Amino acid sequence: HMWFDNQIHEADTTEDQSGAAFDKSSPTWAALSRVAALCNRAVFQAGQEKLPILKRSVAGDASESALLKCIELCCGSVQQMRDQNPKIVEIPFNSTNKYQLSTHENGKPEESRYLLVMKGAPERILDRCSKILLNGEEQELNEEMKEAFQNAYLELGGLGERVLGFCHLALPNDTYTEGYPFDADEPNFPLADLCFVGLMSMIDPPRAAVPDAVGKCRSAGIKVIMVTGDHPITAKAIAKGVGIISEGNETIEDIAARLNIPSSQVNPRDAKACVVHGSELKDLTAEQLDDILHYHTEIVFARTSPQQKLIIVEGCQRQGAIVAVTGDGVNDSPALKKADIGVAMGIAGSDVSKQAADMILLDDNFASIVTGVEEGRLIFDNLKKSIAYTLTSNIPEITPFLFFIIANVPLPLGTVTILCIDLGTDMVPAISLAYEQAESDIMKRQPRNPKTDKLVNERLISMAYGQIGMIQALGGFFTYFVILAENGFLPSDLIGKRVAWDDRWISEVEDSYGQQWTYEQRKIVEFTCHTSFFVSIVIVQWADLIICKTRRNSVFQQGMKNKILIFGLFEETALAAFLSYCPGTDIALRMYPLKPNWWFCAFPY
Repeated sequence: HMWFDNQIHEADTTEDQSGAAFDKSSPTWAALSRVAALCNRAVFQAGQEKLPILKRSVAGDASESALLKCIELCCGSVQQMRDQNPKIVEIPFNSTNKYQLSTHENGKPEESRYLLVMKGAPERILDRCSKILLNGEEQELNEEMKEAFQNAYLELGGLGERVLGFCHLALPNDTYTEGYPFDADEPNFPLADLCFVGLMSMIDPPRAAVPDAVGKCRSAGIKVIMVTGDHPITAKAIAKGVGIISEGNETIEDIAARLNIPSSQVNPRDAKACVVHGSELKDLTAEQLDDILHYHTEIVFARTSPQQKLIIVEGCQRQGAIVAVTGDGVNDSPALKKADIGVAMGIAGSDVSKQAADMILLDDNFASIVTGVEEGRLIFDNLKKSIAYTLTSNIPEITPFLFFIIANVPLPLGTVTILCIDLGTDMVPAISLAYEQAESDIMKRQPRNPKTDKLVNERLISMAYGQIGMIQALGGFFTYFVILAENGFLPSDLIGKRVAWDDRWISEVEDSYGQQWTYEQRKIVEFTCHTSFFVSIVIVQWADLIICKTRRNSVFQQGMKNKILIFGLFEETALAAFLSYCPGTDIALRMYPLKPNWWFCAFPY
């Protein structure tokens, strides 16, 4: 859209100019298009003359690229216009001044020798003007025209469009003679009493995935704060469009308008949403900023400078938040460095911002950050599951040795069989948990507390060691006692038998029924117990794997879609069977074949 001659016009952005029509013969439009073309650093990349204008690649920022294409479509060659009005000096746009200025040799010498053109934030441009161009004639910028400007500005900004103001000044020939030494560092040309020409607005539509990404952030307990250099009206419209300000949530200004009272009479805590202007932010104390961040759930900071972004980051960190901040400019570097996670733009970002950041966003898409959060939560979840699974088998591995020492019973589990568990049967199932899909509520949980919810915390250890591990140990001991009982050694008679049992010079040890057992016979029974205890751990680890598969959801809800996990279940079972029944393992590993019914002893556990 454009505003000139006190009217809002819709720009024709069609390639053949068959769309919305406006008065291109207006001298004000001629002046506006000239300022937009000259006060513009964007250029078409070489070798694209045969391509349609809208499909050409442009070297320059998004706003200037849009202006370049618009003027090229409506007025013809911008390069020709620039050749006719060569640039002499330029003050580039910066976030402090919020304007860009350049001086040119005037292509219309009858007007003046030099032409000064300026574009930037509309309110800043208007402040530097004392006149306005209407129907090609300069008139005094009175209160009526200022009000008309304000209404047009609010209307265009309310559409979520970025609005720029344009002005010019024909420099008088008697003061600015031929070869005048213009100085951009210490301006020796007018920066005030200019002539306002008009407004141009463009929309930089958010990517289609952004509203959904913002919704995911909200459900995941992540507070999205918008920090922009746009006007508050534009910023608010965009924030509502992408869901940063939810439908039905009102700002202080909305409540004041609804109740028809001044904004000063509204209790700020009644408003869930808040739009803070950069000029207001500059005057806020740390406590006032903390109140805004604490009491408002949806916040937009508009017309802010990159330096103020650092203040906002520090305010969020004072609230105890983990802060991720995005930025692309050199001036964003302090905020990127200060944030817990600095995210630089891979395409539009400067080298300095990339060096200051912790992460570089290759596609410059906000939705990718949310995908990264989801992936991070999945990795953390799966690591936790894998650690929980691995730790659990430590208890059934260590308790046999404790029982062996304390109760003086024959050793229930050998060192070789422990190695078979840790380096054999547990390996694939533990790795398979890394391939587990995200649980359905992964982006509906509140962020974890970094101080209490660590990768290995008290809850995980108590579950692995105190509950599941103890149950697994009971399963192993039950099988151990069953086998010894079947061979004549009742549990009550095993206590204190270790010394005689392990002494190869005692050839005969009596069982509960009076039978005599030689050293070799005793050891075969003992090694069979080792094998059965090993198999029992494998069987109870099936259940442990399925328990660890989900942290919160039911296994029926999650399903058994992890093919590597299913393979792991079969692999550990097959390996246990191989080590039990393969000829030669009794000599090499001291593992003996088991009766089929002994496999089922651990099933209840």
